[in-house]
Amino acid sequence: MGDPALRLFVAVPVPPLALEACRHLIEAARDGAGGRAARWVRTENLHLTLRFLGATSPDLVPAVTAAMTVVADGTSPFDVTLTSVGSFPPDRRPRALWIGIRQGADELAAAALDLDAGLIPLGWPPETRPFRPHLTVARTDAASSVDALAAADGLRAAAAEWRADFRAEQLVLYRSHLGGGPPRYEALETLALRG
Repeated sequence: MGDPALRLFVAVPVPPLALEACRHLIEAARDGAGGRAARWVRTENLHLTLRFLGATSPDLVPAVTAAMTVVADGTSPFDVTLTSVGSFPPDRRPRALWIGIRQGADELAAAALDLDAGLIPLGWPPETRPFRPHLTVARTDAASSVDALAAADGLRAAAAEWRADFRAEQLVLYRSHLGGGPPRYEALETLALRG
């Protein structure tokens, strides 16, 4: 019997100073109107997902790393500006709250497209949803409609003059550990952007 599948995703990590800025924003929103109704993400778990891989055989990790290496070798470090906030879905009762990307979105989208091309030969289907880079900061799916909308409004109010900047310099293959509390993310492979 083979090793159990690993729950994996590929992301650009957010460095410590930007994480600290995000922590201040999240705390302000959590302490505001409606903030207690949302389940806020632990700051150390924030990342910019390029591709969720899901349950993956450990035997495929070297091939996934090879696909990531091609992307890292072809992508130069780039600047990211985090600003603006929103929710999914945007026009109805929100289920997730997020921080948006003003600068760096094109580079993230190009890296995601290149990664997608490298994963198709390994058995992953092409991504059909449009790529929307963001940091998910809260889930409101368990809250009432009124509380979810209040949490979204509270995040918007807290982020009125907020922004954070950082330089994206790495791709990381993360393993997600679920159960026994909030998810924990373990970096299995870290590759420098060298394009």
